[in-house]
Amino acid sequence: QIRLVESGGGSVQTGGSLRLSCVAPGYRYSHVGCMGWFREAPGKEREQVAAIDSEGVTSYEDSVRGRFTISNDKAKRTLYLQMNSLKPEDTANYYCTAEPDRKFGCWKYDYVIRGQGIPVTVSS
Repeated sequence: QIRLVESGGGSVQTGGSLRLSCVAPGYRYSHVGCMGWFREAPGKEREQVAAIDSEGVTSYEDSVRGRFTISNDKAKRTLYLQMNSLKPEDTANYYCTAEPDRKFGCWKYDYVIRGQGIPVTVSS
């Protein structure tokens, strides 16, 4: 069972930046497939904000495109989400997801493997 652990969340003011990280402790990557970031906010539906496939092709939700960047450092076995120009509406619990056996079609995919999540709060 793969376990994902996020870090890097916190509280910032509007316009600030945060970088989220996601690692899989103890998991020996023989290959890297789809990975992504989702967020859940109170009273809102869960939404996927970013995805990256096995060849590094990325996808973003419209509201974060140009502000968020997903990347996968395979040498460090770490997934990142760089979040810039943060807005109050970005406030949510963010969690990473992975599907090692799936190489493409990572956007809007029903991931099973996910982390516990980490809160991000953006104040105005």
